[in-house]
Amino acid sequence: MDAKTPAHLARNDLDQYRLRNFIEDLGPDELDTHDEAVDFAQVAEILHGNPKAVLFRKAGPDGVELVGNVAAKRTRLARAFGVTPDKLLQEIQRRLKIEPNLIELAQSDAPVQEVVLTGADADLLKLPVHLQHALDGAPYISASIDYSIDPATGKTNSGFRRIMMRGPHEAGVDLNAPSDLRAIYQAAHARGERLNVSFVVGSHPIDFVSATMRIPVDELGLVASLRGGSMPVVKCRTNDIRVPADAEMVIEGYFDENGYSEQEGPYGEYLGYYGVVKKNPIFHVTAITHRRDALFQTATISGAHMDMTDTSNLEALRMELNVWRALETVVREPVAVYAPVSAGGSMSVRFSLKQRFAGEARSALYTVLGSVGVKNAFALDPDIDIFNDKQVEWAFGTRYQPDKDIIIATGVRTSPLDPSLHGAISGSKAGYDLTWPLQHANRWDLVTPKPPSYPGKRFPSLKAALQDGPKWFEELMAAVGSRDGREVVRELHTFRAQGLERDEQGKYFLKK
Repeated sequence: MDAKTPAHLARNDLDQYRLRNFIEDLGPDELDTHDEAVDFAQVAEILHGNPKAVLFRKAGPDGVELVGNVAAKRTRLARAFGVTPDKLLQEIQRRLKIEPNLIELAQSDAPVQEVVLTGADADLLKLPVHLQHALDGAPYISASIDYSIDPATGKTNSGFRRIMMRGPHEAGVDLNAPSDLRAIYQAAHARGERLNVSFVVGSHPIDFVSATMRIPVDELGLVASLRGGSMPVVKCRTNDIRVPADAEMVIEGYFDENGYSEQEGPYGEYLGYYGVVKKNPIFHVTAITHRRDALFQTATISGAHMDMTDTSNLEALRMELNVWRALETVVREPVAVYAPVSAGGSMSVRFSLKQRFAGEARSALYTVLGSVGVKNAFALDPDIDIFNDKQVEWAFGTRYQPDKDIIIATGVRTSPLDPSLHGAISGSKAGYDLTWPLQHANRWDLVTPKPPSYPGKRFPSLKAALQDGPKWFEELMAAVGSRDGREVVRELHTFRAQGLERDEQGKYFLKK
């Protein structure tokens, strides 16, 4: 594919998945706009626990535009995909099957390269970066998507990563957590080589959803598939990495060959606690390119309101996709999957299923615990709304026996950021079977009580209804058109001498 921009590519194609357009299309129910001047020292407090995306029109001493909390609510993620929240999972699965089409632009035509800064002008400290958590080691760029090329495969890799300010042209980046980028860099370091990386700052929510996935494909194409098939890309100015050409900003550079050499952190992590100071590689900036009216982006991570952070919502969606794919390998009829956002989106997951044979729920639990990085998994019947905490607690309290319905897996790999590990290199997982045993699933006494709806046909008399066969009291009221019920009790009392009986379910009938 050559680098000449296709003549048919309209400007609308370059703005359809632009972050600024997504933000400006949000209504006041989803966007909190601050027109007044706001110091960088105020930004984190305003974002913390805010259910809306927040747009600062005049942030910092230069009065630049800054947006945060963009992906911090399921409704906005669903809006990005053009569906309602209940259809989001299915829509992503549908788009994952779309063949990607990358449209390569000439550098002169790429919006993200309207302004090109190199050398001393490529200054990180001129960007609107703020301190996010009280004990952080420095201000962080938190809404960055990294793009790199794996020399072993030639494929583009992407991920969602943070950047700690160290100086105008240097930054620390956490490469301790297991990731493809970590493995790619460690291989480069073993060869004594640098690794080129480009960080995109200011991306459509769909691009962030893609960045959280780990699917063995060229991940630039993965972004295109999730966007619906096509995506304009452009080669960076100081390396050969291609990035979305419609982004707000790109920070180009490289990890040096010195390995894990400098301290990075602490930082408020996505599970709601601090990540400690670690040794990490140094990222060196070689260029910064951006749109003329670039909208800088920050992401919310950690804090007392986990359900209103970008990372928890993105992680929950990623977990749900992975669990659904795991369930499809072992369950005929998965019904729903939900990862509670308040637990960081990755520590717990609930799923419901229609069981066809005994042990199916237990098999599903083993599969999920073994193939997905979740710590606690809950299997439920379809009559339970797994998105409703009250219903799940009710099922937990009434359908679960601790000595029979729990699975414990020990000595397994879990998230290294789980503070309950207390430094251990392996941990444990648990599966909770909150489903009815199949042999009991159709018992009448296990049916969830509902208000009476008075089904059944009419009869000329109560006696005729009783002679027709056993009936619930509700059915007897319907049989004679009663809207009260007390007169039915009075008449039933007169039948006791005529052989009125009740069966084991409590239905009334006349003994012949």
